[in-house]
Amino acid sequence: MKPVFRYEDGVWPNVAAIAFTVIGWPVGIALLGQASGWLNALGVLLVAQTLVWSAYFIHEFAHHAIFRTGPANERWGALMSWINGSCFASFTDLRRKHMRHHVERADVITFDAQAFLRAHPLIRRTVLALEWAYIPAVEFVMRGYVIALPFISEKKRAARGRVVAIAIVRIAAFALLGWWSLKALFLYALAYLIFVTVLRFADCFQHTYDAYPILDDTPIPKDKVRDRVYEQANTFSDVVSLDAKWFNLVWLNFGFHNAHHERPTAPWYRLPAFHRELYPDDYAQVITVRELLRSFHINRVKRVLAANYGVVQPAGTPGRADGFLGAVGVSFLTAV
Repeated sequence: MKPVFRYEDGVWPNVAAIAFTVIGWPVGIALLGQASGWLNALGVLLVAQTLVWSAYFIHEFAHHAIFRTGPANERWGALMSWINGSCFASFTDLRRKHMRHHVERADVITFDAQAFLRAHPLIRRTVLALEWAYIPAVEFVMRGYVIALPFISEKKRAARGRVVAIAIVRIAAFALLGWWSLKALFLYALAYLIFVTVLRFADCFQHTYDAYPILDDTPIPKDKVRDRVYEQANTFSDVVSLDAKWFNLVWLNFGFHNAHHERPTAPWYRLPAFHRELYPDDYAQVITVRELLRSFHINRVKRVLAANYGVVQPAGTPGRADGFLGAVGVSFLTAV
């Protein structure tokens, strides 16, 4: 019998992590409606964590890093998208746009959120106020655009029925959750906000690429050399620390981003060892979460309308990440 998983050493890590995600999500939801506050808190953390892993498994499936066959990766990717709500876009579209990120070495995004905000002052002020309050409003604008896209673009017209059907199913599911427990519905919203914030933080500080809002397959401008040297120089590994095994698993080792870009099909559980194989401990592209938290805070409003992602100072410079404004609206969950 042919193996199910792409790599022999991936059977148990993937079975354990996928099982935790698929089983932990409904278990966490069940905890949200319990009488105990401790169980509620555990439920919020469990739901948020399984949502985060479902997102990064979509990324793994997009690179065909888990299962041996493409169809198996696609089926599981679609399942994970239903868990975290990115199912309004097809897995095929999510994968196609993310591959452009790797091939063209740029952030090829779906929607020009900056132009939209500049053109709508009231929405802009609201979004900036929410971002000041640490609510990742731009990410929700991007999600709204994915849902609205089939109704504003004739090229996506065929997806209208699918989007409506998904909306009905998900609204019904949330209505049932609220009917069972309004507290559970509120806490689920809190867990979802945590999930989006974790993804926002991880996505924010992994590149100083150029961003291009391109809906179709139009190539990006050939205005500079974007080779592998450029790729590594503009890619950063945002880890808790190189040795923080369990904390780096919060986003499924996605913080070892230079290693991922060097070998995109390397699975999540190999990335820490692969990073150490490739780079020295003092590798300049490594920026710890501790260094980035200040930038995440002081630039939370500025980055929304910034012309670029900012710059990173040389290693050892005090506050070297303060000018690293970071990215917004570049999540692979909204790139269609």
